[in-house]
Amino acid sequence: MNFTRWSARLPGTQRRAAARTDHQVTPDRRGEGSVPAARAEQLTDEPPPVPAVDDLPVREVLDRVPALVALVHGPDQRIAYINDAYTTAFGDRPLGAPAREALPELDELGLLPLLDQVLRSGKPRTLKSRKAPGGRSYTFTCTPVAKSADGGEGGVLIFATDVTDHAEAAERLRTSERRQRETAVTLQRSLLPQGLEEPDDLRIAATYQPGGTEAAVGGDWYDVITLGGGRTAIVIGDVMGRGVRAAAVMGQLRTAVRAYARLDLPPHEILQLLDGLATEIDANQIATCVYAIFDPNEGRLVYASAGHLPILVRDETGTVQRADEPTGPPLGTGGWIHSSGSIPLGPGSTAVLYTDGLVERRDEDLDEGIASLERALAGATGTPQVVCDRLVRSLGVTADHDDDVAVLVVQHPTRAGHDGDLFRNAALELLGGVEAAPRARAFASGVLTSWRFPAELHDLGVLAASELVANSLQHGTPPMRLRLRRTDRRLIVEVTDGDDHLPRRRRAEPADESGRGIAIVATIASNWGSRRTPGGGKAVWCEFVLPKTAQTAPV
Repeated sequence: MNFTRWSARLPGTQRRAAARTDHQVTPDRRGEGSVPAARAEQLTDEPPPVPAVDDLPVREVLDRVPALVALVHGPDQRIAYINDAYTTAFGDRPLGAPAREALPELDELGLLPLLDQVLRSGKPRTLKSRKAPGGRSYTFTCTPVAKSADGGEGGVLIFATDVTDHAEAAERLRTSERRQRETAVTLQRSLLPQGLEEPDDLRIAATYQPGGTEAAVGGDWYDVITLGGGRTAIVIGDVMGRGVRAAAVMGQLRTAVRAYARLDLPPHEILQLLDGLATEIDANQIATCVYAIFDPNEGRLVYASAGHLPILVRDETGTVQRADEPTGPPLGTGGWIHSSGSIPLGPGSTAVLYTDGLVERRDEDLDEGIASLERALAGATGTPQVVCDRLVRSLGVTADHDDDVAVLVVQHPTRAGHDGDLFRNAALELLGGVEAAPRARAFASGVLTSWRFPAELHDLGVLAASELVANSLQHGTPPMRLRLRRTDRRLIVEVTDGDDHLPRRRRAEPADESGRGIAIVATIASNWGSRRTPGGGKAVWCEFVLPKTAQTAPV
């Protein structure tokens, strides 16, 4: 291979040859000022000088820029220049023509008023990711151009960067997030009750609003559970955190509450069971909850709270009372013995249960939010749904609220006239002895006759009262009480005594002399059950659904 021929083409070789030619010395001064060859190469092997920016041809640079560039001058925005990229994107435009006529694409994008603002203010403005005619997306930056030295009019330089790929990626991301959010909200709503149960003695409404625009909805939940015997359980809770995981834990807790509620336990015992379950589900996931039971015979809410916000109750005079105590730690923390408290809920009263999204704000204390809710509740009247909507609106909850909101409104309506006649109570104290059963049958017969029930329902009610009293006489201890209650939908027969041993239904053998009372009651009644009472003892009840004629007939 001829290395001499190839080395002659190398850049270093060419520069050295040029240096030798430029700095060749004359024969007569060969010894003066001579520089060694290596030194000569070092002095001449430097990069060529870089031209100054002012020496660059501006028009040639702008023509080669891949971004869209246009220059307009004067208040009527006459076109002074457009580069090749602009012409390629939107076609050729006549110079000197007003932008409103010659640049219709800018007019469609709403840029012409912006050009006026930039020209007047002398400050640049940017519009991000605007879709232009033809489907491409651009980010436009409008920069003022100073007046020329000879007093010419100022202008605006329009610089547009193609961001179509970014815009399409962002749109795909937004679509994906929107679908994820819809999925999460659908999951959340599917785990909430699709329709609230309607107790005889209460009127109830609820609302749930997911927070923000993220896919990560929260774990707010609520439920209403009819326990039988006229009693109703009301529950609301909030699983900490957001996302599908929080919603899934919420669904498991809500299902567990409905199962535990069938045991008809006191509220604090329900929370004890939930606390252990929450730890088993996810030790890192905690939840707040308040569980309350309303008994129309007592006219009170008996409740227990696991770190949840206090129940608010507005009485018929408009006074709002806050149920502050007792409150235990959230579910999932373990090691705490919960306790129950009570708050009056008489006729004409309204109770509100809610999650922190309704009252908690970043710029104010939580107590201030609860106080605002108290003031709003004090003036809120109407149906439960009207009250619910007014509270949400008064607390400033909007569609873009940053937290989930759940509200449950419970009303104990005042009843008078014909409506009041459909809700009656009668009770008889029984001291025991052989005369207790006949007295109970006679009392039940007289009451049911005065309530003008049909003969068949009258006989079933008397039979149920007789069997429950007989069971209490045999297996319970004094004091005993027979209570009859009618609502607009059902007849309830209840017997309480001092023994806390709960009866159970069993099959009696042909030779057995006992064990048939509860079986008979379970057969003839629509529903039956038993529970332990707070002061010790138990209550056994059954209920009969009233026929349509008995639900509306005057008494």
